[in-house]
Amino acid sequence: MSAPDIYDPAYVRDVFDRCSEKYIAFSTVCSLGFTERWRRQCVEMLAGLSPDARGYDLMAGTGEVWPHLLQAHPDVAEITAVDISAGMHRRAMGRLHTMRAHKIAFIEDDVLASDLPDESADFVVSTFGLKTFNTQQHERLARLTARVLKPGGRFAYIEASDPKGWALRPLYLFHLKVVLPRIEQVFLRGAQDFAMIGTYSTRFGNASGFARMLEGEGLDAEYRRFFFGCATGVCGQKPLR
Repeated sequence: MSAPDIYDPAYVRDVFDRCSEKYIAFSTVCSLGFTERWRRQCVEMLAGLSPDARGYDLMAGTGEVWPHLLQAHPDVAEITAVDISAGMHRRAMGRLHTMRAHKIAFIEDDVLASDLPDESADFVVSTFGLKTFNTQQHERLARLTARVLKPGGRFAYIEASDPKGWALRPLYLFHLKVVLPRIEQVFLRGAQDFAMIGTYSTRFGNASGFARMLEGEGLDAEYRRFFFGCATGVCGQKPLR
């Protein structure tokens, strides 16, 4: 039996559908709170959004970036969340507060297959979705980002990464590859779904290649590292005409 293609959209959807109910607690606790810190830092990379901005949260998951985004930019008019996992969507909708529900729209779809309108976004944000794509899919995502942004529109991506060159990298990889699967086996009774997060992260490497792809699509892009490279990101904007 051949090994599954872990980047196939159906495979990714099923993984996150199965772990959606416990994803929030697992990711926060097992990252020692760093995921929330990195989401906040991703939003900080969107500095300078215009009032009444509208944009996309791609690979939106359970919507954990929305509180950070709306706190930093309370005048945002609308966030359209795009995600392939129905389970993640249900969990996200269950978490919406009445005060922000009117600002969130949903598209349940493979982001790379979504027919999002050209130049329809003042911003594009995404937290921890890049790792579930291979190189060819990253190229398509870079084209999509350039296409949907308005001139002057901003973007910010962040992803858990492999901190090559860091002295404590072996300990970090041990945490991803040994500790997380063990926690899942003992406490979550999962089917190695959460353990896939470590696999995706180490295969991803870092966001430098994606930054170059965005530049290749004509965007101004800046690559950034967080906490010794345990997370990396890219931010920038679409040049004004």
